[in-house]
Amino acid sequence: MSDAVLHESRDGYDIVTLNRPDRLNAFVEAVHVGLARAFDRIEADDDCRAVIITGAGRGFCAGQDLVERDPTILGDRPDLGRTLEVYYNPLLRRIRGLPKPVICAVNGVAAGAGANVALAADITIAARSASFIQVFSKIALIPDAGGTYWLTRRLGAQRAMALSLTADPLPAETAAEWGLIWKCVDDEDVMPQAEALAARFAAGPAHAYALTKQALQAAERNDFDAQLDLERQLQREAGFSGDFAEGVAAFLQKRKADFSRRR
Repeated sequence: MSDAVLHESRDGYDIVTLNRPDRLNAFVEAVHVGLARAFDRIEADDDCRAVIITGAGRGFCAGQDLVERDPTILGDRPDLGRTLEVYYNPLLRRIRGLPKPVICAVNGVAAGAGANVALAADITIAARSASFIQVFSKIALIPDAGGTYWLTRRLGAQRAMALSLTADPLPAETAAEWGLIWKCVDDEDVMPQAEALAARFAAGPAHAYALTKQALQAAERNDFDAQLDLERQLQREAGFSGDFAEGVAAFLQKRKADFSRRR
């Protein structure tokens, strides 16, 4: 595993850490390679039932490391569409498509693609000192890595447009108030709360979590009737699971459910 990304397995969940603190964990090819390898392991490991993504040092991620994309150094203008196609878009699709809860613990500034990767998580918890910055307009680019998707759906057209055009920092507290992230907590509580949540998911009904993730993502594109049909289909699948039988039995017997079985 690349030193640019650290991967640690805990009891039922994994922690993936962007590890270029001297560069505010900015993305370079080694980070993408490390993340791809981490997700290969996570996807193949049935014992991993939740994932935390965070950053080393004082920031979460400053976005793309522009040293790798500087035309004056490269001698030519880089194909940024290819960068998205080869690196960022596959990463975002893996985060969204993973049938396990993904928690992002934003421990400091999240800028550019770093902000938008953080927003791709199922649940984003941010430190009070953190901020989210759509820096793209400062270098004559558009928000990418899902930025135009998350901002418009969660904040509406006016706030999405203002954040994208001004590149002004959005404090974590405001991001939580506006519904862009789940919550803002004191700096020292970010990882403890993320780990407590991951441990809770690790002990929960994994298959139901996967189906819930599928249903809520589909709701972003389905009309009402299509969503009702999907709920029927997924609930049928959930109802046939061993976890459902265990959950009902535990409820009736007034005990804690044991969801250690897979389905």
